Amino acid sequence: MAETEAEHEVVRFAADLIAMDTTNRGGGDCCERPAAEYAAARLAEAGLEPQLLEAAPGRTNVVARWAGTGSASGALLLHGHLDVVPANPAAWSVPPFAGEIRADELWGRGAVDMKGADAAMLALVRDWVRAGRRPARDVVIALTADEEDTAAFGARWLVDKHPELFEGCTEAISESGGFTFHAGPDLRLYPIASAERGTAWLRLTARGTAGHGSKPNGANAVARLAETITRIAGYRWPVRLIPTVQAAIDAICAAVGADSTQVDRFAADGDAVALLGQLGPAGALVAGTIRNSANPTMLQAGEKVNVIPAEAVGYVDGRTLHGHEAEFSATMDELTGPGVTWEYLHSSPALEAPVDTPLVKAMAAALVAEDPGGIPVPYCMSGGTDAKEFSRLGMSCYGFTPLVLPRGYDYYAMFHGVNERVPLSALRSAVRVLDRCLASLR
Repeated sequence: MAETEAEHEVVRFAADLIAMDTTNRGGGDCCERPAAEYAAARLAEAGLEPQLLEAAPGRTNVVARWAGTGSASGALLLHGHLDVVPANPAAWSVPPFAGEIRADELWGRGAVDMKGADAAMLALVRDWVRAGRRPARDVVIALTADEEDTAAFGARWLVDKHPELFEGCTEAISESGGFTFHAGPDLRLYPIASAERGTAWLRLTARGTAGHGSKPNGANAVARLAETITRIAGYRWPVRLIPTVQAAIDAICAAVGADSTQVDRFAADGDAVALLGQLGPAGALVAGTIRNSANPTMLQAGEKVNVIPAEAVGYVDGRTLHGHEAEFSATMDELTGPGVTWEYLHSSPALEAPVDTPLVKAMAAALVAEDPGGIPVPYCMSGGTDAKEFSRLGMSCYGFTPLVLPRGYDYYAMFHGVNERVPLSALRSAVRVLDRCLASLR
C-alpha cells in the first residue's frame, strides 16, 4: 500500500521536533519555543490560527481551535507536550537530538514521549484540511510546555490564566494508551487509559544535633533520615483496586483465560504477587496501579566527612490512587521516625474517568479496525500527565496515543530511557487510528 501524505508527514514532523532540544531539567530550565513555533507554523499552513502563549520567556505553549460542523455538542481537546527529559549522549548509540532514522525506526529523545504523538496530531489535522473534512465536534489542539516537571509553565498556567481557550471541552485525549502490549504469541492487548495515579512528591527533613564525626551522637540527622527512608522503601502498600483497575483485571482475565474468581480472592487477601501471577505477562499493565507507592529518589546531607550535620533532607516520589490519598498521608505519618518531618514538594490529584463512553468505544473500534486481532482493555497509568491540569476544567481525560507495535519492542523502556526510538510503521499507524477515531465521533 502506498504511503499517504499524512503518513509521510508524521515521520518528518517527528524527526524535526526531535532535532529541537527541548530538554526540561526542572526548576524552569527549558526552552520549548523552537518546537512551539514549528508546530504553530504547521497548523497555520493548514488554515488554523494557532496562538503562542508564554508563562515565561521561551516556555511556549501552542493552542488552536479547529471548528467542527456543529453537529455534536462538547468540544474535544487533543493535547501533547513539547518538552522532554534529559538524555546523556555518551550513553546513546545515536545522538539523542539528531532525529535519525535507522532500520525503519526513528531514534531520539521524544520519539515516544511524546513528539511522535505530537507529530501525529499535526499530520492528522493537515490531512483533514487538505481533504476538506471537518470533525463533528470542535477540536482544540494544545501542545504544552513543562509537562516533564510541574506544568507550572504549561498546562497549569494555561488552565489558570487562559481557561477560555478550552471553552466547551468536555473530554480530552493525550498520552499514553492505545499501544500494542504483546501478552502472548498471538495475544495483543491495547490499553486505553481512563485513570492515572496522583502525584505526591515529598521532601523529608531530619533534624538532629550537629557535632564532630568522631564522637558518639544519639541524635544524628543522617541516621534518622536513613532509618525513615529504609522504612518507606520497604513498606508493602496494601492492594487497593479502583474501578478502572478492576475493569482492567476483568478484561485481562477474559483475554488470557485466567480464573477471575481466583484473582478476586488474591486481591481481597492483599496478595499482589499471586494476583499478578494469574495474569501472566499482562500483569505488567496493572502492576504499578494496584496500590499506592513511595520510592526514595534523592538524598542531601552534610558538607564534610568528619562533621555530623544538624539536618539531612531526602526526596520521595509518591503516587496515589483515586480515593486513597488520605491513606497515603496517614501512612507517611506512621513511617517517619522521631526528628523527621515530611511535606509535599509537589502534588496533583489522581484521576478516574468513565470507561463506558462513546469516546472510549470509538477509540477501541479504531484500534480493532487497524489490528483486527487486538483486544482493547481499560488502563490506569502509574504516573501522571497534563490531564491532571485539564481535568480541573471539568473534562474527562483519557490516554490514547495509538501505536501498533511489533513483538519484541519494549514500549515501557522507551519512556525516559536510553536509545528511545519508535518504528516508522507505528507512527504511520498512529495517524490512521486517530483518523478513524475522530471520524466516528458524533
